[in-house]
Amino acid sequence: MRALYDTMNRDSTRNGSNRRWAAHALATLGLALTAQIACNSDSNNGPTMGPAPPPGGSGPWEVLASMSNARTENSAAALGGQVYAAGGFAPDRTPASSVERYDPATDRWTTVAELPASVNHAGMAAIDRLLYVVGGYSGTSFNPVNVVQIYDPAADAWSVGTPMPGSRGALAVAVRNGKIHAIGGVNAAGETVGTHELYDPVANSWETLAPLPTVREHIAAAAIGNNIYVAAGRFGGQNRTTFEIYDAISDQWSTGPPVPTARSGVAAAALDNKFYLFGGEDLQSTNTFNANERFDPATNRWEQLDSMPTSRHGLGAAVVGNSIYVVGGGPQAGLSFSRANERFTP
Repeated sequence: MRALYDTMNRDSTRNGSNRRWAAHALATLGLALTAQIACNSDSNNGPTMGPAPPPGGSGPWEVLASMSNARTENSAAALGGQVYAAGGFAPDRTPASSVERYDPATDRWTTVAELPASVNHAGMAAIDRLLYVVGGYSGTSFNPVNVVQIYDPAADAWSVGTPMPGSRGALAVAVRNGKIHAIGGVNAAGETVGTHELYDPVANSWETLAPLPTVREHIAAAAIGNNIYVAAGRFGGQNRTTFEIYDAISDQWSTGPPVPTARSGVAAAALDNKFYLFGGEDLQSTNTFNANERFDPATNRWEQLDSMPTSRHGLGAAVVGNSIYVVGGGPQAGLSFSRANERFTP
């Protein structure tokens, strides 16, 4: 089964959504026994894996109130001092259209209006008073979509923006200068791509920019100053340590020092002019990571920080104040789920 799964995963970037779905389904079957064993020992894995631990903790990491719904391959962003978690897969492996909002002041989650189109592996960003969910895979089909979904918290309502020029899932997004960079992922033909497109919310339009030099999916990105940093990910089922930097002024890419730990299905955030990279998975070994690594552009160096309390992939990260909230994601590679909500304060 392991050999068959590896072959299917390598072929997935060439043979389209049917092969991708088969690979994920087989991964789920192969991991079923692991998940059943883990449910009695890992208290952070959500309703299908056991109850979440009570809020608390010490040091740079704190375990906070769990999400109402367990999910994986979800998106996250912060707006108005609140953390939002959207979409992904639910524990019954159906699409999750639910959206939740976390208030750090009260340590409570609230359910808000659902996504108009359920997506997983999507990008999520906040600009001014609105949230944007960009692209992703549709439902359980692993078919990339080009939809742009826009949430207005004041009205608790969703609308749609101009679609991306092409459909993409497992992409990364980053906000700079009030615009959204949508980078990499898998296109409608099942190809891993370096496509780089810029969305202007004011003009409600897209333009094409210099492509990501090293094509990858399941990547993460964040903006610092005039640069967009894109880290890790995978191609053909193989994890990468690739770290590339986009200069928005010159519309050119450069290569940064490799990520210390090769992984995919990661989340990223920028805080105090530093780039943070969390979690991830390795489909070859079926491992997940609790890695927490930081890149400092001032020194051009990576460092390893205190590990996440819960090892997981397919998670989201969002910054509120001087802390990073890391929510959702799966404790086992493939389709596994959690209600995790953990806060890192450097």
